[in-house]
Amino acid sequence: MDNVEKIIKSRAVLCSQVPPLGQNTEEEGGCGVTGFICSIPVTGKNIFEPSVQMHNRGNGKGGGIGAVGFVPETLGVSKEVLEEDYMLHIALLDASVYEELENTFIKPNFKIDKFEKLATIDDYRSIGLDVRPPDVMRYFVRVKDEVLNKFIQDNKFKSMDRRDAEDEFVYQNSFKINTHYYASLGEKKAFVMSHGRNMMILKIVGYAENVVRYYKLDDFKAHAWLAHQRYPTRGRVWHPGGCHPFSALNEALVHNGDFANYQSVLEYLKQRNYYPLFLTDTEEAALLLDLWSRVYKYPLEYLIEAMAPTSEMDFDMLPIEKQKLYKAIQTHHVNSSPDGPWFFIIARNDVKNNQFQLIGITDTAMLRPQVFALQEGEIQIGLICSEKQAIDATLISLTREDPRFGPIADKYWNARGGSYTDGGAFIFSLKDTKEGKELICTDKFGKMIQTPKDKVVCDINKKITVTGEYKSIEENLNATFFEKDPSAASGKLFSYVKNNISGFDPDKLRFCIETIKSCARKNDDSMQAAISVLTLLNDRRFNTGSIKRSSLQHILQINIYEILDSTPMITEMSKSQFSRIDFTSRDQLRSPKNNERTLVIDAGNFEPEGDKCDAIMIVKAFKLGWKHFIVYKYRGQRFTGCGLGPATQGVRIDVYGASGDYLASGIDGMEIYVHGNAQDQLCQIMKDGKLVVFGDVGQ
Repeated sequence: MDNVEKIIKSRAVLCSQVPPLGQNTEEEGGCGVTGFICSIPVTGKNIFEPSVQMHNRGNGKGGGIGAVGFVPETLGVSKEVLEEDYMLHIALLDASVYEELENTFIKPNFKIDKFEKLATIDDYRSIGLDVRPPDVMRYFVRVKDEVLNKFIQDNKFKSMDRRDAEDEFVYQNSFKINTHYYASLGEKKAFVMSHGRNMMILKIVGYAENVVRYYKLDDFKAHAWLAHQRYPTRGRVWHPGGCHPFSALNEALVHNGDFANYQSVLEYLKQRNYYPLFLTDTEEAALLLDLWSRVYKYPLEYLIEAMAPTSEMDFDMLPIEKQKLYKAIQTHHVNSSPDGPWFFIIARNDVKNNQFQLIGITDTAMLRPQVFALQEGEIQIGLICSEKQAIDATLISLTREDPRFGPIADKYWNARGGSYTDGGAFIFSLKDTKEGKELICTDKFGKMIQTPKDKVVCDINKKITVTGEYKSIEENLNATFFEKDPSAASGKLFSYVKNNISGFDPDKLRFCIETIKSCARKNDDSMQAAISVLTLLNDRRFNTGSIKRSSLQHILQINIYEILDSTPMITEMSKSQFSRIDFTSRDQLRSPKNNERTLVIDAGNFEPEGDKCDAIMIVKAFKLGWKHFIVYKYRGQRFTGCGLGPATQGVRIDVYGASGDYLASGIDGMEIYVHGNAQDQLCQIMKDGKLVVFGDVGQ
């Protein structure tokens, strides 16, 4: 009997004690998932921001966060304890069971190096929670030698690596706790949130960002963070036990979607003595991960193939040897590969290889949205989210915390599910080097994903020292602005910058862009020319010389926003063709007067959807006679261009920032120009008109 069979057999008695569990319930999947991993530890407030951005994907009934790779001093333990001990996070739904649980399952089995109750705010209602989150006890533990020796002897694990046996003991002990205090009771009393090394999971009935607020994680640091919005698609919904993330041993997994073959996967797991106790498909995914990774010891590539098999033409494009291997994997896992729409993000402490990992895997048909991003420089960060706008929110938050980050990633991309090109999965691995931690990004097959090296970044906080050589730049730009035709001027200005940027250092580039911005103040024609040229520089692809394209985009965004910020407010008496409105002044919306042609909408503080979203205001403005719109400072707001009705020829909307879902859906005649990347669910049921996206269009 090999070790796999011994592990499965050792659980037989445990599984026989699991009570009959109710049927799982089902809800439509539409969650928000996000995660990032960084070469330096960063604070929890940075997972807060993207969680807020995806509020519209949540419903306040289920949210959670996971984190991997902590600072030992913050937790009050040594580096050795942090790396070697298991961190048990036990949720107490009923505080009265605390002593019994500890005296039955913790103290007799473990050597406790430290334990504490996680700090919380005083009043959960003060942050909008309806249900009090559980008290959470954190233990740093190792299995007692005599207990582990008996466990090894009883289960004939002598041929097994001792640490592997200890891992299995921890898993089985958590299973006992969850069976006794959660699955077997009508009124749930306690459960294990996570039990891995150098990692934690926390979850509540509420929005994910409120986990950060309630457990005071704003300044708590970790190398990797992930979050999930919305209650589970199956299982005991509206309960913290059923929320994501779910824990394997040293992994935390979040999931958007649902399994069409939930029952088939359940039977596969039960045959191997894995009994889901929370009845969610996400729990099934975590158990599959634990089985294939920890028990079967699959290499990550094989695990991904078992999860998301390569099919059809992509299979035929694989090398012959890999076809043979993948066919064997697929044959063995035909009933266990998750079917239906799903996307996983996994934060992992890969203890065997001494690295932290963030992994994104999409289903073969790519039925759920997913975006990957990478930023490299003095600090490296990899990001995986349901939406690009959540990635942007993360980077903006990190930039506020540490200026070595930038608000725009160097590279954004999507995985192609079950493909021979990237395998539908990407892995960010954080490894130790002599210089510190290094982040490496690879696809399923091990091919590295990199950004251009030896590129410089513009320091926006540095004062520009103007020298004599800057004079010619200023003269060339000013001369072009005095041309009579603004459209011709913008084209010539674009050509000038494009042709000269390879000779610019960061200061010269900033001076050039800021000179264009200053020319916008002269009159409406100059303002239109300045907006047009900066927009062209943002939209077009060209050689940026020694300067990072992401840094150029950052400089352009700052200056475009400052130009638009300078347009007259709708409450002012002005002869300008531009009139600006924001969330504060939204009640002052009126028909266009005098020369007014373009309504400039500062969308920064508008809600992502509902009565207080900018999309509703655009509809109202259209009915009042406005036809040209510039909407900027987007932070994921949805439904741009929706609801204007039929026959909207002559309407134009220009979009700047991180636009949201459903943009241009149902349009009939209007034109929408997205000066950046679009999200998923784009341009649905379009009858007539034009949509131009100058960035990526998602998947």
